[in-house]
Order: sequence, then structure tokens, then C-alpha cells
Amino acid sequence: MRTEPVADASVWTGVEFETDRSWEYVLTDEQRAELGAALTAAKQNGLSVPALTKDAFPLPGLSASLSRIAGDLKEGRGFALMRRFPVEGYSYEDIELMYWGVCSHIGMGITQNSEGGFIHYVTDGALRPSQGKRGVGFPKESKLHVDLMDIVSLLCVRQAPDDPPSRVASSTTIYNRVLAERPDDLPRLYEGFEWGRMDEHGEGETATSGYKVPFFSDRDGVVSCQYNRAWINNGLLRQGRTMSAEDSELLDFVDSIADDVRFEFPFHQGDVQFCSNYTVLHGRAAHKTVPDEDQKRVLMRIWLDMPAFRDFVDDSIVRYGIGRHGQLGWTAADVLAGRNNIARPRRNDGAVLL
Repeated sequence: MRTEPVADASVWTGVEFETDRSWEYVLTDEQRAELGAALTAAKQNGLSVPALTKDAFPLPGLSASLSRIAGDLKEGRGFALMRRFPVEGYSYEDIELMYWGVCSHIGMGITQNSEGGFIHYVTDGALRPSQGKRGVGFPKESKLHVDLMDIVSLLCVRQAPDDPPSRVASSTTIYNRVLAERPDDLPRLYEGFEWGRMDEHGEGETATSGYKVPFFSDRDGVVSCQYNRAWINNGLLRQGRTMSAEDSELLDFVDSIADDVRFEFPFHQGDVQFCSNYTVLHGRAAHKTVPDEDQKRVLMRIWLDMPAFRDFVDDSIVRYGIGRHGQLGWTAADVLAGRNNIARPRRNDGAVLL
């Protein structure tokens, strides 16, 4: 267990981001035009998600920015925001292709719902896919949390009329606060929690992870975080249990730190956010329910893995322990080859066998 504060670039507070705007990437008119040209070429070649690769979607004018974003996620602050992504005037299908094409230059797209979808519509409208017991896209507040792969990306296609802000927080900053204020609680967070699978597990798979996923873990000084209270609560529910008063109070304390150090920012049409799920928690404010389908909030989400992303104390549990079940966690190559219909090999403890 790391007993010294984390001191790398992943440690930051929201106040710092108000003046340091190096996390923000604004597309130029030339870069937007390049995206449109790459889209036209992909369509002419009959390419679609997930078969579209980065080689088939060349972006030479964007390559430097995309490389910097990848570096931000892997070794930097863990968060980046791209603005002015072309949305208006394009169909959903065209936006999907451009979004997938851009993300393919950063990482490898991974399936993320019961339908084996690579692009998940975050909305409470007709476009919402099958997602088990997950509350993704509903108007209520989304508490700060991680998603299930290396990187989560969200593209705003249409924001809700009352314009709810998005939020991010550094989990290594949270680590440092816990270490400074309540160090005796760190062993409990290192122990972690069993996660539920939100009724999206496959035939022959258990409804929960079956093992505890560390909230914090440390490999040679590299601290990673895995925290999603909804999935932890689902794990308890599937076991017929409730969270202890001590654990509930501890997670409330962590949530209060996250809210204290978070960065809140407007998230408008054409904005794309990227977060490392090991160093950044993300969420958003609530918004009012919108009855009109044409005014409902619509985001697209892509989950990415990145080769050699960081070191983990146990890849099978920390990196892959929460998102490899059912139709979740498959690569494009897996799906195109039909491997997503074959049971995953697992270790004796239930974790995915690498």
C-alpha cells in the first residue's frame, strides 16, 4: 500500500483547470473538413463500425492533437476535452463513423452493453440500447464514478434544454486526501468490493464478480482507482445484502472529497470528453425530464482499451475484473470473428484468464 502522496500529473483539482486550459483541444475549420473528407472516403469504401480502422480513416492534420490526447490519458492528467467536433447537419450514422474513426486513433473500441454495441447512446429516449439494470442516460444526477474499460469517451450530439454541466475529479487527488485525513481507512479501500454485473452477465456466468475489486491499488508506485457505487450496490443486492454502516460512511466521505475537488464544465453540442478510468471519475448534474423526443439529451459513448496503458497489481481483477462478462468487453476483432459468442476462459477465482 502506497504511504506517500501521489505526485504525478494525474493529481489536480478543479480550481487549477479554471486557468490552465491545456486539457482543451479546439478543432480548427481545416481539421473539421478533414474529418468530413475521411467520412466520405469511408462511406465510399463501404466501411462501417466496427470494421472501420484508423488506417482506413486517415487524419494527418489531427494526428498531433490525438497523440497529445492519448498521452494526457496515459501519463498526464487523465482528462481531455475536444471541442467543435462536427455534428450539426450530419446523420447519426455519419456521426458514429467520424466519432469511431477519431477514437480509433487513440485506442481500441470495446463492446459496452447487452447488445454488444460499440457505440452506446446515452439518453432516456428511443435510442437508448439494452443496458441491464444500469441507469445510464436518465435525467437524474450521475454521481462521480468510473466506467469499465481503460478509457471512456462521450460525445455530445444534443444537450438537454436546461444545459446540465459535466463533472470530473482526479482519483489520485482523492487518494492523497484520504491518505492525509483518514489513512487508517486506506486498507479497507485497498481490499475493495464485490461488483454486480447489472443483469448483463452471460449464460454460465455469475451475477456478481465473485471477487473483490480494489477501490485503490498500487503497482510499483502507480495508483489506480476502480469506483462505481451503483455497481457495488448491485453486487450487494444480488447477494441479498446491504452495505455496512461503516462502509457506507466511508464511501460518503470519498464522495464528499470527490465533490470538493471536482471540475465542473459546460458540455455542449460537438464537445467530446475523454477520461482515464484509473485516474479520473466522471459524472454530471441532473436535468429536467424532456417529453419531446426531438429535444432529449443525446450523447454517444465509446469505451476504449489502450495497449500497455499502465501497470496493475493484477490485470485480471483491476483492469479486466469489472467489464468482461456477457456481451461486454469484446474487441472489434472478437466480434467480427464471432468469439463474443464463446464463453471466456476464467481463473479459479472467477477472474478472466489472460
